Amino acid sequence: MPILFAILLVLIIFFAPQWWVRYTFRRYKTPRADFPGTGGELAQHLIERFALTEVKVEQTKEGDDHYDPVAKMVRLSPSHYSIKSLTAIAVAAHEVGHAIQHHRQEPLLSLRSRLAIVAHTLQRIAAGMLIALPVLTLLTRSPGLGLLMLVMGITSMGSAVLLHLITLPVEIDASFNKALPILREGNYINAADEQAARRILRAAALTYVAGAMASILNLWRWLALLRR
Repeated sequence: MPILFAILLVLIIFFAPQWWVRYTFRRYKTPRADFPGTGGELAQHLIERFALTEVKVEQTKEGDDHYDPVAKMVRLSPSHYSIKSLTAIAVAAHEVGHAIQHHRQEPLLSLRSRLAIVAHTLQRIAAGMLIALPVLTLLTRSPGLGLLMLVMGITSMGSAVLLHLITLPVEIDASFNKALPILREGNYINAADEQAARRILRAAALTYVAGAMASILNLWRWLALLRR
């Protein structure tokens, strides 16, 4: 019984954030005739309103909403880009919030952007190390080499977890210091929708926490594989 409880607790820790984010987005995705535009149209409107002259908006694959500071592109899922829903409106405002951070050269976003490049490179190196580890250990018969590569690989993959956690203040700022005041003060949502908008923006901010849990789980899977 204690083992089953521990397994259940681990599953909740790892999967609850992802489930909650998806649930919240789905809960408010119903199309609304009272909204004058889609998420994509709101994003374009806000870009023009805040004079983000180099920023563009485009549609991306489902579930990949983000702002790309290199391309200066707000990318929205099809369900957020082309639909008039509260989720679409809030997510669009959140991603434009990141564009505003970039335009204002806010230091936290700059730090996250630099860390993202480093973390992506380290993750690719880590994946290669962990795949090559059993073969190189067998060929060289050097347990020290295997241990060194294992430590380097785990450290590199752990950088993804660190990145997700470091970016949390950036996400919170984009949701509650940028998107929510814009939506509220610009009358893009009515008072009755504000509480729901807060939930959506909180979910958008915590997407990276869900990502951190996924990265930890991925790291645990590699460790379990190597122990066999």
